[in-house]
Amino acid sequence: MTISLRTLIVTLVLAAFPATAERASDARAALADIKGTLGFVPGFFAIFPEEGLPGAWDEFKNVQLNRETAIPLKYKELIGLGVAAQIPCEYCVYFHTRAAKANGATDREIREAVGMAAIVRHWSTYLNGAQVDEAGFRAELDQVIANAKAGGNAPAPVAITDAASAREDIRATLGLVPAFFASFPDSGIAGAWREMKGLQMNPNTAIPPKYKELIGLGVAAQIPCRYCVAFHTQVSTGLDGASQAEVQEAIAMAAIVRHWSTFLNGAQIDKVAFKAEVDRAMAPSKKTAKMQAAKQ
Repeated sequence: MTISLRTLIVTLVLAAFPATAERASDARAALADIKGTLGFVPGFFAIFPEEGLPGAWDEFKNVQLNRETAIPLKYKELIGLGVAAQIPCEYCVYFHTRAAKANGATDREIREAVGMAAIVRHWSTYLNGAQVDEAGFRAELDQVIANAKAGGNAPAPVAITDAASAREDIRATLGLVPAFFASFPDSGIAGAWREMKGLQMNPNTAIPPKYKELIGLGVAAQIPCRYCVAFHTQVSTGLDGASQAEVQEAIAMAAIVRHWSTFLNGAQIDKVAFKAEVDRAMAPSKKTAKMQAAKQ
């Protein structure tokens, strides 16, 4: 007796998915774990489709909430904030700001993470809008990384007052003037370069260089901007010591933020109730952060 190919496929597909009762049981188990972890079940978790909830919660808990992953909690939340700020998603901005602070982030670090997101969005807009040659961009990026690794004496400070002095400082800092800097409007290049150099490239700001670049990578990954993904990946790993695990985790954080932003906005979750639930969920971790700080 032969089984038709169609019957075989249907049988295999059905076998791959649990029955209704089993799905409901998995969803109940996820809700119980959410309650055990957060102390209650926030409304947006309660209304998430039960077929997807166990997996969505598992990823959220084991990547974002996990203290044992490659990137410390504070910096994961700052990556989330950078991504949320330029989606933009009011729910997520509130969540990640509160979560970052609950894990020790300062107001200065909050502003820096958002500033990094703004810089990435700025250059992504120009690179894509100007249709900068991608192969040429990548070749110049490789040269910038090689120049930085070669080291040498730090360039003498240049007073950046106009386009010519800005490009002179870019050449002194990077070893060349990449094409996208060369083509940027003369009226804006001095300010744009001073911002990028002063915040993103400055090793003495509140957020360490590696984590600023991982924030940039998270933002770039979900714009998406191929130029920026290449830039922040190579700078973070080639110059700032980021591991492959940290790179992948920064991108995963961006994916999680984008996922929940889509659901929160699409489901039109009540914002007042959402913020109240975030405050309630953050209370225990804020207390824990204070206790840990007191021990140090």
